[in-house]
Amino acid sequence: MSRVASFAASWVELPPLPAKPAGLPRVSIVVPARDEERSIERCVRSLLAQQWIDFELIVVDDRSVDATPEILERLAREDARLRVVRGGDLPDGWVGKPWALSQGEKLARGEWLLFTDADSCHAPEGVATALYYATRAPVDALSIATHQELGSFWERAILPSVLGLILFASGSLGEINDPRSERALANGQYLLVSRSAYDALGGHEALRGEIVEDLEFARRLKADGRFRLLLASGEALASVRMYHSLGEIRRGFTKNAFAGAKGDVAALLGGVVFLLTISALPPVLAVRALGARRYGEAAEALACTAAIVGAAAWGFGRVRLPRRLAAFAPLGIAAFAAIALESAALVLSGRGVEWRGRTYLNRAPGKTVPQERPGAGTGLPGAGATSPLP
Repeated sequence: MSRVASFAASWVELPPLPAKPAGLPRVSIVVPARDEERSIERCVRSLLAQQWIDFELIVVDDRSVDATPEILERLAREDARLRVVRGGDLPDGWVGKPWALSQGEKLARGEWLLFTDADSCHAPEGVATALYYATRAPVDALSIATHQELGSFWERAILPSVLGLILFASGSLGEINDPRSERALANGQYLLVSRSAYDALGGHEALRGEIVEDLEFARRLKADGRFRLLLASGEALASVRMYHSLGEIRRGFTKNAFAGAKGDVAALLGGVVFLLTISALPPVLAVRALGARRYGEAAEALACTAAIVGAAAWGFGRVRLPRRLAAFAPLGIAAFAAIALESAALVLSGRGVEWRGRTYLNRAPGKTVPQERPGAGTGLPGAGATSPLP
């Protein structure tokens, strides 16, 4: 509960600007897209509708095999500000998303770069607001927690808890935003960075083997010591629907969990034990105590669950999610523990984690070996993964 209180004290919100600010620099918006027919048009149209800024929009089609290229071609004919880049083959040692972003960045001409995902949707004043706060703070990179759109039951039951755990485990926002602290976190769904800082850190080429490239970027930026990163709440600026089903949630976080733990098996297993202790164990102990008519012990076990649900309710409300979803917190926490175990098993067994038709054999951060499934991302029909993130 003390960690929850620390979040309350350090939470930073970026409200939309009420009027056009003066003197904003030019920004290049880069979007990676691999098999994004479900969301790419909404994303592009929302970015083309940005107000109060001088911008260019670059979308990198990362060898999609669905209708993404046709949709982008149509949108580019409608608006000359959209530049569509057909991505090249994935080079050895590169992960797909850093490769796509690197190709787009090389064409960018803005003083600032905004890397945002193809399943995002942006408020008309969103980019101007983020750029205003970044340049006035001032900081060298700004990342925001986007509003999470939750459609299916499994999205509502699992996603809020998983995302909350990632933020919770990373430290308070006060620690993350303190240049003196080693705590680091960025949200790859929305990362705004100055060109000077980006180039000094080696760009996405320095992140080429990183599956969780946003986290590694934050770590490198803070470790460098010359630049400042701000992670803030920006739910009013952009929204994202990450996944649409239980299978997509499982695949998406299985890809990230082991890499996010920096390959530390002991730390990951310790985290799994902790998560199961606060989620699955209390109800089991309560049922056991009730069966033995030890009502005091049952009440103590249920109080633990109530505390978890209460803390989740506060956090969900703070990021504009329905507080009632906190009732699913024990389920979401237990699900994340299972996903983390699966991620470790896949990597350590040598099978690797799969993402959008590519298998990544990553035993340690920066040591990822990609293998592309035959037919995936090569223009052959029926190939490619179904997950909505690049």
